[in-house]
Amino acid sequence: MEELLTLRCHLENQDYDAALAVVTELETMSKEDKLNKIYSFAVVLLIHLIKQAAENRNTRSWEFSIYNATKEIKRVNKRRKSGGYYATAEELREIIEDAFETALKKAALESFEGQYSEQELSEKINEAQIKLDAFKAIIDV
Repeated sequence: MEELLTLRCHLENQDYDAALAVVTELETMSKEDKLNKIYSFAVVLLIHLIKQAAENRNTRSWEFSIYNATKEIKRVNKRRKSGGYYATAEELREIIEDAFETALKKAALESFEGQYSEQELSEKINEAQIKLDAFKAIIDV
């Protein structure tokens, strides 16, 4: 809210360079918020893809979690009014890469009743394939 008051002040004083700097800051903050939300949903997506691959089975709950996380990533990433997307394909790949470690830790707690460490669980899956599947689900390939 402080940024909006600062922006208003700069506009009233016709200090357009300072106003544009505030607008840039607001845009950056907005994009970071969107990317953080996408990251959170990517962790959920990856957890369930890891569990499916490791346990070589599926549940309706996992299917719904995958569906919901994918849908929310697409929804958050879509720019409503101006069109386009907040995160590029490359940024989505980076988010998936970054989220994978967290997802693996959580999946290790949940898969096989937590009997495997994350290292042991990682040996049961194809990490590259799971990341690719997550990416494809997000971009509708």
